[in-house]
Amino acid sequence: MIKSLSIINFALIKELELVPAPGLNVITGETGAGKSIMLGALGLLMGHRADSKALWDINIKCQIEGHFEISPYHLQSFFEVHELDYEAETIIRREISPNGKSRAFINDTPVTLEILKNFALKLMDIHSQHESLNLENHQYQLNVLDQFSLNTPQVQAYKEAFEIYHQRKKAYEKLVVWHNSSKKDQDYESHNLRELEEAKLDDIDLERLEQNLTTLQHAEEIKLKLSQAIQVLDKEDFALIKQLELLDSEMISINNLSGKFNGIKERVSSSLIELKDIFEALLEEQEQIELDPQKIEELSEQRSLIYRLQQKYELQTIKELIDYREQLSEKLNHLNDLDEELNVSKEQMNLALDQVMILGTALSKHRHRSALNFETKITNVIHNIGIENGKVKVDLEVIEPNINGINKCSILFSANKGIPPKPLKNIASGGELSRLIFAVKYLIADKIALPTLIFDEIDTGISGKIADKMIKMMKVMAKNHQVISISHLPQFAAGGEAHFFVYKDHSADKSVTKIKELSAEGRIEAIAQMISGSNPTKSAFESARELLSLSR
Repeated sequence: MIKSLSIINFALIKELELVPAPGLNVITGETGAGKSIMLGALGLLMGHRADSKALWDINIKCQIEGHFEISPYHLQSFFEVHELDYEAETIIRREISPNGKSRAFINDTPVTLEILKNFALKLMDIHSQHESLNLENHQYQLNVLDQFSLNTPQVQAYKEAFEIYHQRKKAYEKLVVWHNSSKKDQDYESHNLRELEEAKLDDIDLERLEQNLTTLQHAEEIKLKLSQAIQVLDKEDFALIKQLELLDSEMISINNLSGKFNGIKERVSSSLIELKDIFEALLEEQEQIELDPQKIEELSEQRSLIYRLQQKYELQTIKELIDYREQLSEKLNHLNDLDEELNVSKEQMNLALDQVMILGTALSKHRHRSALNFETKITNVIHNIGIENGKVKVDLEVIEPNINGINKCSILFSANKGIPPKPLKNIASGGELSRLIFAVKYLIADKIALPTLIFDEIDTGISGKIADKMIKMMKVMAKNHQVISISHLPQFAAGGEAHFFVYKDHSADKSVTKIKELSAEGRIEAIAQMISGSNPTKSAFESARELLSLSR
């Protein structure tokens, strides 16, 4: 519940603090004094849109701060999920700077407006003309029925099943799209795979291939040059090998005369051996070199194929081509199994849908049974608050499953005898809608763990006995909830546990809205003024005392 509400620099409010009682609080005041401004401030705490035009002083920031006692409401998990510090007395704050920038805080930790809104909805429920329009919304009506019926466990079980179905349906649809897209490309990719496989890439060393091809292309010239080199080494009269053999013989003789030259002799001998090895290698290479036009053509075609594949697939190396070939192979192998995968995915989706329909049908039956009870009880309530010939009917239509079930809920209403119930937007007046939603709040108040209920002029268009009945119903609601009611009726003012009076102060250059909690005598005077005007009569004072006495 709200422990205190502080409003600084908002609309007509320079600075204001409200400390409501735990039970029924009534706020009264003259028209235009600013009673509904406080609802606007609470709306900011609930994440409503901020506007810098609402600042009382456009040069300083606006700050709305609410202190809430939340320990009875088991909200620790919310704080854990959003990584917030839990406090039994939690502070919500909203700030609006002169440039229009808005910030929100929970226990001094900055939060998004979405988090603020989700949290505030667990603490406050504000009835206003806007919410009367919500009553015409089918989803709102379905929520009302479920709250009245205490369907929360069934609704939660259904939502969990629907979420599983929704995820499986998304997975199946994604698989279908991928399957269809892949099938279109399958022939083309199969052709590419065959092309890469036929290239026998694993057996190719491109560098060696190019070397062999170059050698073959210059075979005649290479063979001639090798022959000339062999001639130089051994075939001419002054061949290198013969000359080196003579040198080696001379070095042996010199070495025999003096061991000093042994190192040079060994080097000459080694050179002779190396030169003979070179000679043998050249002879071998000469024998292997052949002019082979067919082999040249084969290697040229092989090299051209590699270059073409690299260009086609925009790859640089044979390894990259091999990797791409393996990817294609894996993809096409997977495509061969895709039909089976699709069947399995579709079966899983249908199984999840079956579970959704089982739970949805059970929930729908429970809703239909509860709807009859709801019709009876809410009709009795609206009769009690002055719509004597009113009738309410709940129409539950079976629809395709969605996150909320398989039902579309329509609350139908008639205020007059002989006229069948019709959709609210077609028949109900503003005053009738206000009383109807009050009846809804009354019926579900003891079924929800909502700390604070706020009513903005719910008493519009009523008086006398009806007002007495409504304030008694509010008192019943206030046993388990903090109730704040903005009212213009003396019966409501007299029925509150606490009575706050909103007024304008014109003593300064700029009018400001202020609020004060009335004492016992102050309440008598305020109620007397509500009865007979700003200069209440003696009988008005007596009536005020009587109302307060009867209320107690």
